[in-house]
Amino acid sequence: MRLKKNPEADLNNKSSFYFSIGLFLVLLVSWQAIEYKNYDDDGYGYIALDVDDDDDEEIPITEQIKTPPPPPPPPAPEIIEVVEDEEEIEETIIESTETDQEEIVEEVEVVEEEIDMDVPFAIIEDVPLFPGCERVPKSERRSCFQTQIQKHIAKNFRYPEIAQEMGIQGRVFVQFTIGKDGSISGIRTRGPDKNLEKEANRIISRLPRMTPGKQRGRPVRVPFSIPITFKLQ
Repeated sequence: MRLKKNPEADLNNKSSFYFSIGLFLVLLVSWQAIEYKNYDDDGYGYIALDVDDDDDEEIPITEQIKTPPPPPPPPAPEIIEVVEDEEEIEETIIESTETDQEEIVEEVEVVEEEIDMDVPFAIIEDVPLFPGCERVPKSERRSCFQTQIQKHIAKNFRYPEIAQEMGIQGRVFVQFTIGKDGSISGIRTRGPDKNLEKEANRIISRLPRMTPGKQRGRPVRVPFSIPITFKLQ
């Protein structure tokens, strides 16, 4: 005879449910075991506590006596000075120290500034005037000065004999200064031979007195340079 299984009697259907209940009970017992605490009882029904004696000394409270402040000094009697009407009271007069503008007289001394400097011929405002260039227009005076210098050199030129015999020739550079009074000074020469330099110095030293150059309307020293060529025929 073959046994038939009742589907309602199948225990495997509720195995997961029983497993969950068992797991819950195990966890509950474990939690109670962890939370359980044991306190030592001394037999009197309360926990004994060790309390240390307090060594602090109690300070007795004393009564504070408040001393009242000293009484204020009596007010000083007010002294009232009676001045008769006939007595004249001198008034203090304060004089002003401010000076009226009309009383201030400033003496301004105009000091003419003297220009003590050398102004090159190329940039000076009023060039020195060679005798004969006074009537020339101002724009042409620079050219007139250079032309008259060349004429003076040609007129006074003399070739040194010793230089001719030795066949010496070349160019001598001459520099000089036209002073504030128009005189010639500070002649310096540089050339291939001393004889040629000496002759160039002689020619420039014979220049006439000129009208001095001016800068901002005042006479100044004017340096000037020119080459003199010595050439044998």
